[in-house]
Amino acid sequence: MIVVMQNSATQEMVDHVAKVIQEHDLKDEIMYGDQRTAIGVLGDVTKIDEGNLIRLPGVKEVLRVSKKYKRVSREYKQDDSVVDVSGVKFGGDNPPVMIAGPCTVESREQTLEIAEGVKKLGANMLRGGAFKPRTSPYSFQGLEEEGLKILAEARDKTGLPIVTEIMSVEDIPLFQKYDIDMFQIGARNMQNFDMLKKLAKTNKPVLLKRGMSATSEEFLLAAEYFLAEGSDDVVLCERGIRTFEKSTRNILDLNTLALIREISHLPVVSDPSHAAGRYDLVTPLAWASIAAGANGLIIETHNNPDEALCDGAQSLKLDTLEKLMKRVSSLTK
Repeated sequence: MIVVMQNSATQEMVDHVAKVIQEHDLKDEIMYGDQRTAIGVLGDVTKIDEGNLIRLPGVKEVLRVSKKYKRVSREYKQDDSVVDVSGVKFGGDNPPVMIAGPCTVESREQTLEIAEGVKKLGANMLRGGAFKPRTSPYSFQGLEEEGLKILAEARDKTGLPIVTEIMSVEDIPLFQKYDIDMFQIGARNMQNFDMLKKLAKTNKPVLLKRGMSATSEEFLLAAEYFLAEGSDDVVLCERGIRTFEKSTRNILDLNTLALIREISHLPVVSDPSHAAGRYDLVTPLAWASIAAGANGLIIETHNNPDEALCDGAQSLKLDTLEKLMKRVSSLTK
């Protein structure tokens, strides 16, 4: 339930409504927006009568949130949420965030060279996997803690905040040790609900990737876990879904990306690299993502894709990334 206040409502009126809500053993959540102030009512709302709420001074209307996901919906919060990752801001009126870097941290030299390269091109954040979920047990699994250490050094040298995937709740202390700026939840862990709840309590921003077979509702319900735990620093990531089509690795679902911008206040970015699985399709998919309303892009970038230990086929070289970023810049002016 949401109590919408009149534009002329005073702070005293807002506080009084919140007090009435609390007196009914419910939790209030005050949301100040540019257009309105609203108060979310959390808990068993049958305990309170809507008619009594509408009569309170300053109240304009009382709305029921009809969707299964409550706090991530625009019914609950009308204005765009802005997620701040060590000074990099996703959402709202901020320009699209450019995240670039290798699929996996292979060595110190490789990572630092790429980090410095993407920094010069204007990237806002550095991506790179220290722990890698691989379909085959024989594939490169990442450098693990050494990879986190290298990423932290790259951040110190370039000033770029880092985002990297966490695969187990047991690794949370390790990620905290290296002060990882943003935890990435991969597609395979989107519905690892125990992980979602524990990560929500770390007070760190998360990049939540859509599961490869997840519906838009399931995707938003996964994000709801964070907001239900009191953490709203969630950036959604459309990374492509699995369909009957076999010509590319996945299908970038721009329908859902555009839909999320309409029905949710959370920022959403696009990962055209994992969607395409081919470097030559990354740039046009990136342009399309920005046109569809993406709040940012996460692009796999490598200094030598032909020798990459992971996903070289979908990684851009630095000169190609430069062209992509120039094009994105022209689209957002």
